[in-house]
Order: sequence, then C-alpha cells, then structure tokens
Amino acid sequence: MKKLVILTGAGISAESGVKTFRDSDGLWKNYRIEEVASPVAWQNNPEMVLEFYNQRRKQLFEVKPNAGHIALVRLEEKYNVQIITQNVDDLHERAGSSNVLHLHGELKKARSTVDPNLIYSLDHWELKMGDKCEKGSQLRPHIVWFGETVEMINPAVEIISGADIVIVVGTSMVVYPAAGLINYVRDESAKYYIDPKAFQVHGIANLEMIRKKAGEGVPPLVDQLLKQA
Repeated sequence: MKKLVILTGAGISAESGVKTFRDSDGLWKNYRIEEVASPVAWQNNPEMVLEFYNQRRKQLFEVKPNAGHIALVRLEEKYNVQIITQNVDDLHERAGSSNVLHLHGELKKARSTVDPNLIYSLDHWELKMGDKCEKGSQLRPHIVWFGETVEMINPAVEIISGADIVIVVGTSMVVYPAAGLINYVRDESAKYYIDPKAFQVHGIANLEMIRKKAGEGVPPLVDQLLKQA
C-alpha cells in the first residue's frame, strides 16, 4: 500500500467558516495577531490571550468539516494516509481521518504551564484564569505561539520524506517551517498542490498545480487517485 501524505493549511478550514489569522488584516480588537499569540502576550496579559483563543474555540464548535475534509478520508480505502496540518482545528478528525499530526497545536486542548507533557482535552469552548492542571498550575492553550519552537516539525519531516504521493491543500507555501516540508519529498514522488493561488515551487519536480479551492479541487483528485491505486 502506497504512502500518501497530505499537508493542509488555513485555506481548507476557511471553507468551513473558520477565521484565519490573517482575517481583518491580521488584527484582533486592534491588536496584531502576534501580540496576542506569543509568550510575551501570555506573560503580560494572560486574560486577553485566553479571550482570543476562547473566541476561536467557540467558533470551532459551530462549524463543520467541508467537502475537502470529507473527500480526503476516502483515500484511506487504498492508501496509507497521513495528514500533516498547520491548522489547530479538529475538522480532519471530525471528518473521519485516522492519522493527523498537528504542527501548531490543537485548539480543543489545554496544557500545563509548568509541565508541557500534561495536556487536557476540552469539551467546552471557555478556558479561564483559575483553570489549573493537576500540579496546581494555570492551563494555557495547547498552541505553538509566535516565537516558540515547532516541535512536531521533525516527525513531520520523517513522515513526508517517505511519501510516494504528496497532496498540499490550502496553504500559501511561504510560512516556515511548514513550507519547507515539500523540500524533503523525493523527486520521483507525485505531488499535487491544490489552492486558488497555487504556484510552481522552485526546485520541486513532479508538481501538478490545481488552482481551485479545497472543496472543489480535492474530491476529483481523490477519485483519480483511487482509480489509480
């Protein structure tokens, strides 16, 4: 069974109504996103940071997977599928995908501020000051903030370097380190890039560009790959 790796970005979730970081010119209540999604922001004003993520989490409970998310699940019928996502939502999981690696954390999880290994799932949208881990420390969003290390990048490199087929969906391919993952794909592996603004990535062989939104471009490609398997 061939190994198929899918790299997804904000574009696929935007079709479900999930607001991206860059909506409204990258501002939230007149704050730059970097000012509410960073360790410095957490140190200076944790209440504001919690409010920002509470609003995003509340919205996430109200949206559903779209045709792009749902179509990708079908690939598991004939391929060994691994999704690597830059998104912090759980729409891939809710659509039914079995193997999802989150590069930038997960919105529906919180973690301890004294022990990063203590991670808790949230079944509600609101995380408050005073919500503490079992060691008595305040919980923070389980998100990789600006200025923090993307610890899952090395597992992602290992996964994508062994891919026979790679599908990139809904990402600008300019935000690092995620954008650099395509460079680890073998030259002979088939590569598909689905995005309205898809472009030829310098030095990447066997790359087919599909300039469509995920909901429009993913289902036909899935049909094609299932026939080829």
